[in-house]
Amino acid sequence: MTTADRDRTALAGARLVLPGGVVEGDRLTVEGERIAGLGGDTEPGDLDLTGYTVVPGFVDLHVHGGGGASYASGIAEEALLAARTHLEHGTTTTVASTVTGEIDEVARQAHVLSELVEDGVLAGIHFEGPFISPGRCGAHRPDLLREPDPALVRKLVDAARGHARMVTLAPELPGGLDSVRMLADLGVIAAVGHTDSDYATTLEAIEAGATVATHLFNAMPGIAHRAPGPIVALLEDERVTVELINDGVHLHPSVLDLAYGTAGANRVALITDAMGAAGMGDGLYPLGPLQVEVRSGVARLVEGGAIAGSTLTLDVAFKRSVTVNGLSLNQTVESLSATPARLLGLSDSIGSLETGKLADLVVVDSDGYDLVAVMRRGRWVLGGERFPTVKSA
Repeated sequence: MTTADRDRTALAGARLVLPGGVVEGDRLTVEGERIAGLGGDTEPGDLDLTGYTVVPGFVDLHVHGGGGASYASGIAEEALLAARTHLEHGTTTTVASTVTGEIDEVARQAHVLSELVEDGVLAGIHFEGPFISPGRCGAHRPDLLREPDPALVRKLVDAARGHARMVTLAPELPGGLDSVRMLADLGVIAAVGHTDSDYATTLEAIEAGATVATHLFNAMPGIAHRAPGPIVALLEDERVTVELINDGVHLHPSVLDLAYGTAGANRVALITDAMGAAGMGDGLYPLGPLQVEVRSGVARLVEGGAIAGSTLTLDVAFKRSVTVNGLSLNQTVESLSATPARLLGLSDSIGSLETGKLADLVVVDSDGYDLVAVMRRGRWVLGGERFPTVKSA
């Protein structure tokens, strides 16, 4: 057997969710780290995936931790554990999110996380806080919040050493719009979130360069018929990608359906906003400087009881989107993979099953859509041993 043979994997008989639609009983070939081809005749040695569905690896723009570990710890080993936990649930591309803390401490965390970006573990860093509204701070310590002075925002971006992907801020605060403009000039995504912004100010932020709504509907004013607020402004503008947390806790299914009906799958990025309890059981967990209690899978601050992120993993979001919300496989894949990949500027290498792209794959069963296996860059992370090989063509 040659080296090329050892680096080649062919999946036969699977349902493939491709950009152009769903194809039944097709074949996908992997060579090295990349997808080498789609279609073709089954050959002996192919893995038999009859009865399974293959989709591109999930891309999470907004996740704080998992497996009992937090990206805000500033400890590389914890960040590795968190990334591995979500990888085993299908997230092959992760942007690590911090939480509000002292500026110097968040900068230190960014330095640690930037090394993991350079190692290929993470795809970038998202700063959520401290530049957010005290009235919408959620699971962020109010006493550590700061106005989005462009100099302070720039300090965090610089600490990420070129790997800052996104900054969430409240544009109505002093310095907010100037910071949005600066971020846009730097090529960093400016996200509107944890905000008391009104409709007009949100439109100003979009014109200034904001392109993401951080967990739309959560931590912002609701829609009123004479005061539409930020939600309507963010939903109606085609330049904005809206994050949604589909865990059955943060959003009623009808609200998620409303967002899809207005924005469409190409403008929705399904995220986890997960904290350290993702992939774990109930109990007490840290979230930055705060303490969180998880009961029945729902994370809330010990003091005050506010929802504190989620325990969601993206395989669960995938299943809910199809089985609860009735989204098509293509809509779901677009929001879990293609849309966030495009937003990150990575759609040339990830986000869809296409020849030449990285072999980041998720396999689910075709009946209940439960996760079965995960491949990242051509290597099985989970479950690959369960598939039998084809003995004869």
